Amino acid sequence: MKTVKIGGVPEHFNLAWYLTLKNGDYKQENINLRWHDYPGGTGAMSKALRKGDIDIAVILTEGIIKDIIEGNPSKIVQTFVETPLIWGIHVGANSPYQSLNDIKGTKAAISRYGSGSHLMAYINAQNNNWDTTKDLHFEVVKNLEGAVEALSNNSADYFMWEKFMTKPIVDKGVFRRLGNCPTPWPCFVIAVSDHFIENHSAELQTILNIINKCTKNFKTLPNIDQVIASRYDQKLEDVKEWLSLTEWSQSAIDEATINKIQKQLLALDIISKTVPFDRLVHKLH
Repeated sequence: MKTVKIGGVPEHFNLAWYLTLKNGDYKQENINLRWHDYPGGTGAMSKALRKGDIDIAVILTEGIIKDIIEGNPSKIVQTFVETPLIWGIHVGANSPYQSLNDIKGTKAAISRYGSGSHLMAYINAQNNNWDTTKDLHFEVVKNLEGAVEALSNNSADYFMWEKFMTKPIVDKGVFRRLGNCPTPWPCFVIAVSDHFIENHSAELQTILNIINKCTKNFKTLPNIDQVIASRYDQKLEDVKEWLSLTEWSQSAIDEATINKIQKQLLALDIISKTVPFDRLVHKLH
């Protein structure tokens, strides 16, 4: 049986992986798929792919594009979530800041450099016509827990993280949400190390077939909203809203989308150059 290591954030987007693992779908195909949670997000997973700690990552599109350009020996094999990720822009409950304009020039908490929370601070700055060279400052906090601490003790002023995962913290009165910032592209892709693509393409195709079958019917699974609500400590109405806004994908990412993302990342100085499509994407046959 082939052991395959995969990483992703411990969030509701990835519940389909948990369900297919629990069901033994990969074992039936002689694949021992081992899931690893990465609460630190994209930066932590990029590092794990580089080191060979994982073979596959379910990762933010913009983050892995940046890291492949910077030398990560991996490729995107397909889109996983087609719809944008809705990032909430949060401040501490007792923060004096009341609007997005108030946080201009203050310090953003980020999980790490190159992470989604870091890159999306640039997108938010661009959306609000800030000067990205002067108005952005960062404090590395590693993860959501670190952000709660940083915003509570004022070592950072605001924090961007997926709106629905952060909602329980807002509901508890720890954070206040000042606004939202959706990614201008499909949010999650499946990235695979070059080594794994070259040596195990049949197993990779089998894994994708299994997960794609599950995500295709994910919204019609019995009581899926209740399952998500209890597993991720969410209110049922929030889960229903999230499900209505989220579409999974079973397709390869196209060249026009990749070019659009690279163009935006280049304009924001997040990447220093653009690269050809086939440097970033591997098309499975």
